Amino acid sequence: MSKKPFYITTPIYYPSGNPHIGHCYTTVACDSIARYRRMQGYDVMFLTGTDEHGLKIEQKAAEQGVTPKEYVDVIVDKFKSLWKYMNISYDRYIRTTDDYHVESVQKIFKTLYDKGYIYKGEYSGKYCTPCESFWTDSQLDENGCCPECHRPVTFAKEEAYFFKMSPFAERIEKLLTETDYLQPKTRATELVNNFIKPGLEDLCVSRTTFKWGIPVTFDEGHVVYVWIDALSNYITAMGYENSAYNDFEKYWPADVHMVAKDIMRFHAIIWPAMLMALELPLPKHLAIHGWITMNGEKMSKSLGNVVDPFVLGERYGCDAIRYHILREMALGADSSFSNEIMINRINSDLANGFGNLVSRTVAMADKYFGGTLPEERLEADIDKDFISVVTALRSEVDKYMDETKLKSVLEEIFKVVDRANKYIDETEPWKLGKNEADKPRLASVLYNLLEAIRVISTLLSPFMPTTMPKVWEQIGASAEDATYDNADKFGVLPKNVTVHKGEILFPRIDVDKEIDELNAILQKNMEEAQSKLSAEEKGEAPAEPIELAPEITIDDFAKVEIRVAKVIACEKVKKSDKLLCLQLDDGMGGRQVVSGIAQYYTPEDLIGKKIQLIANLKPVKLRGVESNGMICAADTPDGVKVIFVDDSIPVGSKIR
Repeated sequence: MSKKPFYITTPIYYPSGNPHIGHCYTTVACDSIARYRRMQGYDVMFLTGTDEHGLKIEQKAAEQGVTPKEYVDVIVDKFKSLWKYMNISYDRYIRTTDDYHVESVQKIFKTLYDKGYIYKGEYSGKYCTPCESFWTDSQLDENGCCPECHRPVTFAKEEAYFFKMSPFAERIEKLLTETDYLQPKTRATELVNNFIKPGLEDLCVSRTTFKWGIPVTFDEGHVVYVWIDALSNYITAMGYENSAYNDFEKYWPADVHMVAKDIMRFHAIIWPAMLMALELPLPKHLAIHGWITMNGEKMSKSLGNVVDPFVLGERYGCDAIRYHILREMALGADSSFSNEIMINRINSDLANGFGNLVSRTVAMADKYFGGTLPEERLEADIDKDFISVVTALRSEVDKYMDETKLKSVLEEIFKVVDRANKYIDETEPWKLGKNEADKPRLASVLYNLLEAIRVISTLLSPFMPTTMPKVWEQIGASAEDATYDNADKFGVLPKNVTVHKGEILFPRIDVDKEIDELNAILQKNMEEAQSKLSAEEKGEAPAEPIELAPEITIDDFAKVEIRVAKVIACEKVKKSDKLLCLQLDDGMGGRQVVSGIAQYYTPEDLIGKKIQLIANLKPVKLRGVESNGMICAADTPDGVKVIFVDDSIPVGSKIR
């Protein structure tokens, strides 16, 4: 009987710099899902790769005096090295410079043209080089900058081909609002309100002002612009319109596309429109995740806050890093990265939790029975409850895996870890070991613990594939014991199982010492990275003198009351693309404030954060909603940034 196919993809990464921990989430998440599906018996195709064309690559290569292909080759090797280091089990790696992909994209472009969905025109408008995106004036942010990265745009005018988007607007809106195609659903509402309701703009799909791209076969001088090129990879890598592979009929439509929130528009609107125009089935599921952030900021080379996963992996092992980034991020939301959060997570969950469970159990089996359990047993009522918790775990994991909620999967697994450690406290095996008459009962307790560890480690193996085989060796489990089919069973290990004491799986970390060392490394890397960046990469506009407002006296300043407040609820203001309505705990009974930051923050980004509040500002109404104060934010080259406050400062505290 043939296995059921399962196709999962990451986006293809743009090789504009060295990979960092912020790149890892999507790939590690998809790898974990792919491994779990393989364990379930699926015939898995896991695709990742790199998007290698475009003006920015051409410019970067010219700066370094190399060809664009030579430039991207170096960075692609770094990405592949990272994926090998992080134990990523992709089945296929696509580069948009691959000959078969070029062949397919040219055929796709010509097909869309022949169908009347692509037409020739002239583009005149604003262009953002870092994002490779054209924008109309109405789409720019309030500072006249790119609405995605909030950097300056340039005026561009050139002959171009356009893809008609409007014929697909109604179908795409229904796809997003009436089906489970996109999760979480809040992202679907955001896309519909921001892009479909105002009217879908036709998409520029060719360029003439640079050469580093796939040539349009029927019009010399035009190269295929990024989105038809990049998005097509999901089908060209399966052999669509090429002879390199023959997997399209088997694996398409994809079961899961997973992407970060900053590129969801392209995968949730443009990609479905392209597939509809080609009369091809749509992917079954698009999962949107947030960013790994530092101090509320997205990790980025221009901000200098990137974290080198090679450095972290050398110190803690890649499995600990994989676990940490997946455990911290709920689907659709951002997760905050800091050295302290990571080390505390490793210590609490892996060292004190699972690692301690394994070492305690194996050590007791070795101490009281010489490593091999006797077959004589004595069961007790308490065992039944424990066993039922363990055997129910797989179904909970299955449910959340189907929903791509990996954080929830790990939470469920570690609930059972906690339950197993509690079972040790309840049964007190160290007391049972003192009397020979209690040895049968002790053998039952230790066997139950070994079985629980077998189930837990089996279900953890897709997430931490390097460490779990070491666990199986210590608890005396074979590869046949640690399978998906056995993960809801109890009594799989031999009655006379023999354990083997091994190395500590997750050594406990000295938090203060380690944070100091990591912060020193990060600071050094940030300084080195910043020194190498150009002004454009840093998001800097050309230097201009800063003009201050007229001077004020200390008495003038004293009139402004700035207080610390915490965002307890937040939602978009109806019929406004720019306004958010925030409910604040200000230490004075609470208040409502309306702020024009909806282009820069989602409600989920703000809830739970502490901010600076201008507390004595006269109330006003914005779009009919009363606002009692103003939150403090800064204008930066990357857009408006809210000034967050250290969480240890109480609400209501006066800022002076």
